[in-house]
Amino acid sequence: MELKVKLQKKRVCRICDGKDKYIDYKDDRRLSKFLNEQGKIIPKRITGTCAKHQRKLVTAIKRARHIALVPYVSDTVR
Repeated sequence: MELKVKLQKKRVCRICDGKDKYIDYKDDRRLSKFLNEQGKIIPKRITGTCAKHQRKLVTAIKRARHIALVPYVSDTVR
């Protein structure tokens, strides 16, 4: 029997990799990349962000929702 091992590439955090280290809650375009169509926050296992930046990202999204820069839910109807 042969044991097949699938090697996966290690994902690099988009925020660590970029030149901007600060996550701004007023930057709604950047925050919307981490939201799905319904307005839910995409988990870090899918986006590939590190744990430290995912926590900061969630805080920034919640602040942006509170002051109505980012919607809580989307208006799309299926």
